[in-house]
Amino acid sequence: KLRHLKYVDNFHQYDLSFKRHCKDGKLPNYVVIEPRYFDILTAAANDDHPSHDVSEGQKLVKEIYEALRSSPQWNEILFLVIYDEHGGFYDHVPTPTGVPSPDDIVGPEPYNFKFDRLGCRVPAIMVSPWIEPGTVLHRPSGPDPTSEFEHSSIAATLKKIFNLKEFLTKRDAWAGSFDIVVNRSTPRTDCPEKLAEPVKMRDTDAKETAKLSDFQEELVQAAAALKGDPFNLVENMTVSSGLKYVEDAFKKFYDDGQKAKEINEVEDTVSADASTRRTTASKTFMQKVFSCLVCDR
Repeated sequence: KLRHLKYVDNFHQYDLSFKRHCKDGKLPNYVVIEPRYFDILTAAANDDHPSHDVSEGQKLVKEIYEALRSSPQWNEILFLVIYDEHGGFYDHVPTPTGVPSPDDIVGPEPYNFKFDRLGCRVPAIMVSPWIEPGTVLHRPSGPDPTSEFEHSSIAATLKKIFNLKEFLTKRDAWAGSFDIVVNRSTPRTDCPEKLAEPVKMRDTDAKETAKLSDFQEELVQAAAALKGDPFNLVENMTVSSGLKYVEDAFKKFYDDGQKAKEINEVEDTVSADASTRRTTASKTFMQKVFSCLVCDR
């Protein structure tokens, strides 16, 4: 549904909008912030992917926290920092099995993966004036005796907080929700206003001429889908040229969506080339580009 034209205005460039929205007390009920994935001299990547400087990722967390802390909405905030990978480090805890498959779809041959197990543990940080200091959670209290905290816990928490009608899949219906951590009767008043400055970890500058990583290639190919270009255009692209292509592709796609709204398109969606046909105005890719926030008003 995020591809529908009515959601175009819910997407904002992080650097241009987030701090202002915090200061003005205009944050919506649900915000998603994505980091920068391309490492260039004028804007270092802050996504914590190798070989990017991890201190840049910590600067992003610091910047977001301080903006939220100074916001008049601070006492309404639950700030989650979630990682999608464990970094390749050894984990002595066995990965859980017997987990509900989201939709019972089985993967292709030869593995026929049933999506019925979880992976290695990943870090998750929860910040709110409604959380007791020093709180550590290991396991959820439900809804099922075998439930775990996992990425579907985000969807499970949203359903509970906003009293949504139904779960998305059997997986988020099973996952533990994060709301149990918000258990104070009154908000804390001693939360620090500023965090320590992260120590720079990398001595070298960004390598704009480096080849794209596999993940960056996927981002460029996603942008190519918006423009209708062939996926093999990623061949011989550098970090710098890849980022420029992604920015240009998204800007055109986003502008086409705005134009379609301005002329009151009959259909609800717009294509990557609004001048020729109408299909979809996708904004989800903006999360992969400028380090932006997704607002659901």
